[in-house]
Amino acid sequence: MHCPFCGGKETKVVDSRYANGGDAIRRRRECLECTERFTTYETAELSMPRIIKHDHSRECFDEQKLRRGLLKALEKRPVSVSKIDDAVATIKRKMMALGEKELDSKKLGDWVMIELKNLDHVAYVRFASVYRCFQDVQAFEEEIQRLKQEHIVS
Repeated sequence: MHCPFCGGKETKVVDSRYANGGDAIRRRRECLECTERFTTYETAELSMPRIIKHDHSRECFDEQKLRRGLLKALEKRPVSVSKIDDAVATIKRKMMALGEKELDSKKLGDWVMIELKNLDHVAYVRFASVYRCFQDVQAFEEEIQRLKQEHIVS
């Protein structure tokens, strides 16, 4: 690691600890030439599968697009950012656990639905209305009834 201050090629690690809930390692480094200290973060580089869309086109997985979708559904709802981050991390873990190079967007959407159902029922219905293309009020009522039935059973 080159020193960001003097460009020196030799640095030593002074301290290491977990960061981002164990998904990264934070390292304090010291330049052996100028003695300045700086922080680096180390994360695993994992390749995410490509997403197969409804029209059979493919696109790279975009974590920010996933996060924007969750945030849109959760807009003005009492859900913390850390819970949203946990939902994104859970979905990403599921994607990696499959070990596939491609993932159908329907499966990804289903995982989003599961996470939203656990986070907030209003956000879940909001997302479902777009994801399942609700055409009328009847579709909303049916989804809410399903949600009520599941809530009664669990």
